[in-house]
Amino acid sequence: MVTCHYNKTMNFFYNLTTSSAVQEWSVRHYLGLGFGIVCCLFIFLCNTMIVIAVIRNRRFHFPFFYLLANLASADIFASLAYVFLMFNTGPVSRTLTVHRYLLREALLNVSFCASLYSLLVIAIERYLSVIKMRLHSSLSKRRVTLLVLVIWGTAVFMATIPNMGWNCICDISTCSSLAPIYSRSFLIFWALFNLFTLGFVVIIYLRIYIYVRKKTLNLMSHTTGSIKRNKMPMKLIKTIVTILGAFVFCWTPGLVVVLLDGLCCSSCHLLSVKIWVLLLALTNSLMNPIIYSYKDPDMWHVIKQMLCIACSNKIEVEQDTLRSTSHRQSVVSENTDLSINHSQLQVKP
Repeated sequence: MVTCHYNKTMNFFYNLTTSSAVQEWSVRHYLGLGFGIVCCLFIFLCNTMIVIAVIRNRRFHFPFFYLLANLASADIFASLAYVFLMFNTGPVSRTLTVHRYLLREALLNVSFCASLYSLLVIAIERYLSVIKMRLHSSLSKRRVTLLVLVIWGTAVFMATIPNMGWNCICDISTCSSLAPIYSRSFLIFWALFNLFTLGFVVIIYLRIYIYVRKKTLNLMSHTTGSIKRNKMPMKLIKTIVTILGAFVFCWTPGLVVVLLDGLCCSSCHLLSVKIWVLLLALTNSLMNPIIYSYKDPDMWHVIKQMLCIACSNKIEVEQDTLRSTSHRQSVVSENTDLSINHSQLQVKP
């Protein structure tokens, strides 16, 4: 007879595995929580500015920038997912219900998958543009919208597979260490699928680099204008390659750790590195808006304009407040002088 443990708290599953959760908060944990919240707020605000810049500025109304805004949206979602994680970790972890724990993990997985699949679609879009020697692809807004919906739909599906039954709640012998209610077979599938996807994205960019390099060598005998015109797509390619490099650096260790946990590597001491791979993944969402601004002068110019407008509006509000305050004070002083003069006139014989 199969026994399922949906009515148990996470304390039951932590005790079954070698997983451990912090029993009580220390000063170090509170400092870490505060630092994490500040980082998430920074990620949220910076990526929100990227999305607003793409929406409001007509020079960014192209498929590449729409997909870049979608990648920024995935980072915004990641900041919210990490805030939810921080308030449901430590001593709280053991008190969580099964469904709340699944929600916590699903939010993190959705943010990762949405970022990875956005990079995949951007890679394909760049490849098609470069092959046709165009700065931007000919994708319509309707197709870009459809691609964004497919990205998020696939991300949600991949992240919620454990919620749909592929877990160890009814077979506790298959529980993993890092995620006590995730089955090891799912971790192997999830890690390998995403590692292959990441490898496929890297291969696409290698093909783009080889193609552009070959084209550039063939055009060396042409005019400088032709060379410059054919090098125009490289500006956008360099931006997304930098983003891809940061993503590979920040997420590959986490995927490898998940894979090793699925393979039941008892001598790997995975729990000791769990917090570090999570912080490394959070760093990726922190780096992306900086890369957008640094690698794309147009984007940085628009962001500076937005910041200047925000600062000028704040200064205008403060000046209006000062003017209204001084006006009220002058009115009060005038009324006081009038009342004094009136009283003096009454006192005279």
